[in-house]
Amino acid sequence: MPLLDPQTWQSSQSRALTGPRHTVTEPATGDPLGTVVLASAADVAPAAEAARAAQGEWARLPHFVRAGVLRRAGDLFAAHADELRDWLVRESGSIPGKADFELHVAAQECYEAAALASRPAGQVLPSEAPRLSYTRRIPVGVVGVISPFNAPLILSIRSVAPALALGNGVVLKPDPRTAVCGGLSLAAVFAEAGLPAGLLQVLPGGAETGAALVADPRVPVISFTGSTAAGRAVGEAAGRHLKRAHLELGGNSALIVLEDADLDAVISTAAWGSFFHQGQICMTTGRHLVHASLYEEYVERLAAKAESLAVGDPHRAQVHLGPLIDRGQLTKVHGLVEASTAAGAKLAAGGTHEDLFYRPTVLAGVDETTPAYAEEVFGPVAPVRSFTTPDEAAALAAHSAYGLSLGIVTRDAARGLDLAERIPTGIVHINDQTVNDEAVAPFGGVAASGTGARFGGEANVEAFTDLRWTTVRGDVAPYPF
Repeated sequence: MPLLDPQTWQSSQSRALTGPRHTVTEPATGDPLGTVVLASAADVAPAAEAARAAQGEWARLPHFVRAGVLRRAGDLFAAHADELRDWLVRESGSIPGKADFELHVAAQECYEAAALASRPAGQVLPSEAPRLSYTRRIPVGVVGVISPFNAPLILSIRSVAPALALGNGVVLKPDPRTAVCGGLSLAAVFAEAGLPAGLLQVLPGGAETGAALVADPRVPVISFTGSTAAGRAVGEAAGRHLKRAHLELGGNSALIVLEDADLDAVISTAAWGSFFHQGQICMTTGRHLVHASLYEEYVERLAAKAESLAVGDPHRAQVHLGPLIDRGQLTKVHGLVEASTAAGAKLAAGGTHEDLFYRPTVLAGVDETTPAYAEEVFGPVAPVRSFTTPDEAAALAAHSAYGLSLGIVTRDAARGLDLAERIPTGIVHINDQTVNDEAVAPFGGVAASGTGARFGGEANVEAFTDLRWTTVRGDVAPYPF
């Protein structure tokens, strides 16, 4: 029996959702893949209450029991890889290699989260009084997770797994465009792994459902991944309700190519950074900053690489790029490209599409007024700009509202590290492009890219637990009155 049967995939929910019926659509063809019921704002309160009711007993279980559930979940992502890969390819438009990467990371997130369950929970403190004084990390209770469509499995599991491992319940609101691979697939895996009923509530829904989740008093912590505009609204609302919001937002990441770079090696790296998953990744290389001595050849070779890439249905053909997620995203991407060429940018490759299949695009002659250079495109578009000195490169890379990821290509790694010190960003890769992710690594940006590193190791502990101070005396403490 498949893990995800469209006839029963929401039957394990503790209650029926009250939103509209939603057709799960394959963006490559427009064909329906099944139907789900979306969550309305009214569904948030009972889901949060159910997660809270289940959380206390879960938190009191021995750590090895929680760890065992997480390890089994990791194994199940591998055991059901063929079925889950098919959903990632068809529902999110991923090529199979990208789907395999998501499945690998999902399993690793579960294994790493399993280790959190037995992590030392606090420390003993010195005290002026005759008493034992110590700190202890305790679960926050219920964590609200709001995840996007672009890497739906990774961007859900990297909050869900550590939150559960640390003793919390979770209410997950995936993007309705990827309700299955970003939400219902996780529910199915954890149910099979033995997670107690009620702990993980999946509410695929829209903005109103997300707003209700942020506002619900039973949910003290929100983990949000999405656009900067939406993240600002989430952070503002969370602040009004005096709750923590961990925000992983957009980016317009730079790849700096210094004059000593090996172009034979760098072009593949550069193309991957801008075109992987149709550029629909927050870390996508949105600005190529290339030394003037290499600029013309770089543009020519990157354009040739773009023209060589196959674009099509990733479920039915071997392609490098699949479809954009929907027509709204297509309109945005193509609008930015057209506005850029109207503003004087040179179209070196691409700029065309058939349905949702957008050709990888290279823009030359850009500057800070070029829309596709100045803004996050979230599409397969590579704007290229030249610089003449490292000081200029640093200034150009730093001149952005965002600060998520940075790549620097040079034969002198120490020089690359020195240059990186001058550019505010949450992630740096020397001799690599900007799109990287590992379950063991902290992940997050600065400025408009979010509220700093949140995922990975100690960052997860801080995100999903509260720090409690406890003292113990052998006798009742005496006081002057």
